[in-house]
Amino acid sequence: MTSLGSFLSDEQFQCSICLDVFTNPSSTPCGHTFCMGCISRYWDGAKVYQCPLCKKAFPKRPDLQINRTLKEITEQFKTMLGPAGAGSGGTREKRGGRGGNVFLTLLLAGAFTLKGIPILVSMSPLSSSLASSVPTPPRGSSRRRFTLSGVGDSQRLSICQTHQRVLTLYCRNDGKCVCPECQVAEHQGHDTVSVETEWMENKARLGLLEQQIQDMMRERIRKMEEIRMSVTELQMAVERETAGSVCVFSALACAVERAQAEVMEAMEVTCQAAKHHADAMLRQLEAEVCALKSRGHALSELSQSDDQVHCIKSFPALSSPPPTKDWSEVSVSSDLGTAAIYRSLATLVGKFQDQLNHIADMGFPPSVVEPSPVRTQPKVKRIQEYAVDVTLDSSTAHPRLLLSEDLKKVKCGDRLQLLPDGPARFDRVVCVLGREAFSSGRHYWEVEVGGKSDWDLGVASESSNRKGKIEVTPSNGYWFLSLRDRNKCAFRSEPCTDVQLTQTPHKIGVFVDYEKGQVSFYNVSAKVHIYTFTDTFSENLLPFFSPCTNRSGKNEGPLVITALHKIQ
Repeated sequence: MTSLGSFLSDEQFQCSICLDVFTNPSSTPCGHTFCMGCISRYWDGAKVYQCPLCKKAFPKRPDLQINRTLKEITEQFKTMLGPAGAGSGGTREKRGGRGGNVFLTLLLAGAFTLKGIPILVSMSPLSSSLASSVPTPPRGSSRRRFTLSGVGDSQRLSICQTHQRVLTLYCRNDGKCVCPECQVAEHQGHDTVSVETEWMENKARLGLLEQQIQDMMRERIRKMEEIRMSVTELQMAVERETAGSVCVFSALACAVERAQAEVMEAMEVTCQAAKHHADAMLRQLEAEVCALKSRGHALSELSQSDDQVHCIKSFPALSSPPPTKDWSEVSVSSDLGTAAIYRSLATLVGKFQDQLNHIADMGFPPSVVEPSPVRTQPKVKRIQEYAVDVTLDSSTAHPRLLLSEDLKKVKCGDRLQLLPDGPARFDRVVCVLGREAFSSGRHYWEVEVGGKSDWDLGVASESSNRKGKIEVTPSNGYWFLSLRDRNKCAFRSEPCTDVQLTQTPHKIGVFVDYEKGQVSFYNVSAKVHIYTFTDTFSENLLPFFSPCTNRSGKNEGPLVITALHKIQ
């Protein structure tokens, strides 16, 4: 009871803002209690919501509720104080110097109840003396503040259900809080300390536990960063492997295709030469057979003649065979002339095998393989800022090409047109150039290719050859992308570079950065970059278009230079 007398007073029911008895008491999340109106006005207009006492800040304004248990006790307290307790500001002066003992007196008298249960019902012989002996602390002196606020504060006044006494002791043997009477009755000889002492020791261990938790958190955060870094490195390795493998396999595929073409050409040339040689030999043999046949006929007639004088005169000329060639060593060669090509390809495949073995052992070095161009190229939305109005130049169009009146569409016809020839016109390859010439800056245009199975798009140098069979390579002034059979996409480089398409494009965007020496191609519908070729430009560049022929019957649609619709 002495401890109660030293801690409980009417100040426990005072709001620290208005210094009056609580009106509609409400508790903050940190456990301090104020009048609902006082704390609401304190936070009105504030940018940071803090507790007026401990200054703890809350991330957002707490949603406060009235502590109905404390309100009930406060209302009873006001009733026992009478009219003197209704004032504000000077409450303690109006109650007199011993006003702090009123609440203790009421407690000892059993006047207060908590939800119908008396807070203290057991009386001791010292109750009257304690009520009269508890001093009132001087005004302004420091003393411990005590509040009742919901579940958190009700634990500070935990009551023993057996003896209706405050649980002020902790039994370490049984690990439970007990009241003094429980200690005497059930915990004699046990290691008991005050609740406050036990909590201070636990609080010291709490700091160590918090530090351990922080260390565990930091360790796991480091592991998370390590895992994220591993995933990033894996993605970079995938990019290196993809780019490297595409380069290696594309080079091998192009070499094999080139060797195949050379073999086919060599066989065709060898076969044609052998045929010509055989025809010449057959003609010569036929001539010799005719001469021999004639000589045999003459000898037969001479043998049947009765004119001996004639026979004697004619026989010397017919006595020896006509002049002929020795054909015993003559034959048609079966050598197709492909052995050298196969040996060259075998050497190349051997180098490729060595390269594959090295890659299998060492992988692709980061310094050898450049990052994927998809990440480094500008997005379609950004390059559309450099859009230009491109039109077709009819003076360069192949005679089979049909151009629209607005010079925005081109397709391949079935027959040649009667058009004036000139140095600018293509006469063998079905293609056409644009009117606009680019000698600097950045330029972008879009071409609709949907429905076509074959097409060529890009740029050509102004001085590029346009007559006869053209080698359409960058070294000859042509930089363009080709589609064949709807899904075979390649860039006409040396050697040819295959390009993998995830989906067939319906519209192609062409972007030229003259200063950087770049010609880039984009799938406009999918908003993805397809390929970029880098070179050095030294003369004017012209847009290049080829709708290709319609031999398959599936490529009759036109190429259409479309108006620009910016991607949002």
